[in-house]
Amino acid sequence: MNASLEGLLTGLSLIVAIGAQNAYLLRQGLRRAHVGPVVAVCLVSDFLLIIAGVAGIGVIVQHAGWALLAVRWFGVAFLAWYGLASAWRARRPASSLSAARGDSGGRPAVVRRAVALTWLNPHVYLDTVVLLGSIANAHATTGRWWFAVGACVASTLWFAGLGFGARFAAGLLATPRAWQVLDLLIAATMLGIAVKLATS
Repeated sequence: MNASLEGLLTGLSLIVAIGAQNAYLLRQGLRRAHVGPVVAVCLVSDFLLIIAGVAGIGVIVQHAGWALLAVRWFGVAFLAWYGLASAWRARRPASSLSAARGDSGGRPAVVRRAVALTWLNPHVYLDTVVLLGSIANAHATTGRWWFAVGACVASTLWFAGLGFGARFAAGLLATPRAWQVLDLLIAATMLGIAVKLATS
């Protein structure tokens, strides 16, 4: 049980940060647009990455320099594009929350963006697969899988809470100016992460 608690706390410490994936989920949650599919993408992806790390794939990832390099530059390009799109959207903010709900395309487009924001970010592999995997593998065989359970619970609590709980903050975004500020913050986040990836 101690391993599960450690996995829960470690998972939360890594996941509770305003990254590209969290910013996108927050925006969809505030708009109440395809929240379930985005939460599902985030959860399934995190579960797969956690299991891969605990199973020892982190050692392979650490030595696959070419793969991380390719993902890194795809990630830079995608995050830069998404950040610039958010900045462009901020020029003409939605007139209301209800209007903002319809400007992101259909479910397939939303799911594709969520998948890209998750899997094209090399930090996902370094944090979830390598770091979590290394900490988990410090435990005995049984303990490391209990650690994985704790980390998966952390992901579930965070993504479900962020996605479905965002609606309670919807009242704060009832004006065009609020949406403009949110889009600018998302743009700054995405572009900041893109620059960090490009220069790291």
